[in-house]
Amino acid sequence: MNKTGQKDVYYVGHSEASTAGFVAFSTYPELAQRVKVFFAMGPVATATHATSPLVTFTRLPQSLIRLLLGCKGALHQNELLKGPLIRICRSLGKFCGSVLYYIAGGRVQNVNTSRIDTYIAHYPAGTSVQNVIHWHQVIHADQFQAYDYGSKENMKKYNQSTPPAYPIEKITTPIAVWSGGRDKFADPKDIAKLLPRITNLIYHEHFPAWGHLDFVWGLDAPEKMFQKIIELIRKHP
Repeated sequence: MNKTGQKDVYYVGHSEASTAGFVAFSTYPELAQRVKVFFAMGPVATATHATSPLVTFTRLPQSLIRLLLGCKGALHQNELLKGPLIRICRSLGKFCGSVLYYIAGGRVQNVNTSRIDTYIAHYPAGTSVQNVIHWHQVIHADQFQAYDYGSKENMKKYNQSTPPAYPIEKITTPIAVWSGGRDKFADPKDIAKLLPRITNLIYHEHFPAWGHLDFVWGLDAPEKMFQKIIELIRKHP
C-alpha cells in the first residue's frame, strides 16, 4: 500500500490463507475496512467433515500429535529429500500428481502433470506444531475458535476460561467464495455451515468436480474462476 499509494487492497486467500482472512477480519475491524473484497477459495473455517489423510492425522489425541511432531514444525521441506523427490516427479509426474490429489481431492486430469516437479519444490511449505494442534481443537470443538491454551492461560489471554469463537458474522467486507465438490479439506458440508455466517456474501460458485488444489493448479481455473475474480475487482474498484 505504501508502494502503490492505494488506501485499500483486495485479499485473495486459498485454503488456510482464507482461514487467516476470516480470523483477521473478524478480530480487527479496522483491518477489514482496508479490504475492498475478500476472495476466499476453498475456505476452511471448520474441518469437521474433511476427509484428507492430513486432517485425519489431526484427529489423533493431542498428546500423540505432540509426541510424533515434537515442538517445532511439521511438513517442512527436507533438503536431503527435496532433490531426489523433484527428479522422481519430473519422470513420474502423473504418479506424484495422483498422490497429491489423493490427499487433497479432485481429478489429477485437471492438473499439468509436467509441472508437478516444480510444485513439489515449493509444496508443502511447512507449518507450526501449534497450528496443527489448533486444527485438532477446532475439529473436536466443531467450532471456528481461537487457540485453547487451557482455562488458566485462556483467562489471561481472552478473559474467559474457554477460547472465543471467531465472529465471522461481524465481517462487513464483501466476500466472494469458491468451493469444490471433491475438496478433501474444505468439504461441502463445512462450506454449507460457513456460508450463512457470511453477512456480506457477494458471490459464491461451486465446482462439483474440483478438489482443494484445483483453485490454484487447475487447468480450467483461469477460465472458470480467475476471470470472475477480475470481473469482481472491476465491479468493486
